[in-house]
Amino acid sequence: MGLMDADIHGPDIPKILGIEDKRPEISGDKMSPILVTPRLKAMSIGFLLPDRDSPIIWRGPMKMNAIRQFLSDVDWGELDYLVVDLPPGTGDEPLSVAQLIKSVDGAIIVTTPQDLALLDSRKAVNFSGVLKVPVIGIIENMSGFVCPYCGKKINIFKYGGGERAASELGVPFLGRVPLDPKMVEAADNGTPFVMQRESKVREAFEQIVENVRAFVEGKEVKSQ
Repeated sequence: MGLMDADIHGPDIPKILGIEDKRPEISGDKMSPILVTPRLKAMSIGFLLPDRDSPIIWRGPMKMNAIRQFLSDVDWGELDYLVVDLPPGTGDEPLSVAQLIKSVDGAIIVTTPQDLALLDSRKAVNFSGVLKVPVIGIIENMSGFVCPYCGKKINIFKYGGGERAASELGVPFLGRVPLDPKMVEAADNGTPFVMQRESKVREAFEQIVENVRAFVEGKEVKSQ
């Protein structure tokens, strides 16, 4: 699988995967993506910066050119899937990906449950419709927090907004991911959380992955 970090201004994938110090090898006119595991390759503008604090100060055409190079000048090899991580919103990056990849299987919309975030997520669904990109579904992130001391569930950012939006917009609801402080620690330490231990978060991700795979393979998505 390939993971392409198209968040040009906030390339966090190298940090999350613990590969900030890696640099792609160049052979002829091609770059090799970073091999994270035998089954995962990644490419990010973060691998090409002088240091982690270097800002990217680019307008739209330069960002589109960078995304084009990630698609055409990176030797991805044979992939089962290419996952493109995009920043929030409906700006240059998602528009460039939709224009450059002619056969996108679909877009996954990630939202938090509160109304303010859902305003942007609903726009993202309609944006995909205008570009004729299928919507695989909506994920509700930060969906509830279970207190480790009393066991009470606290809905810090409300609950269920993503599921309601999916129902109203006629797209699948892929699942909800609860808040877990351990996930924050894992990201800061560069260790993918789903590889660490059994948890409600891991279970949520596994179900979401199954739903995405079902959509791509033309099977029924089991809305959660």
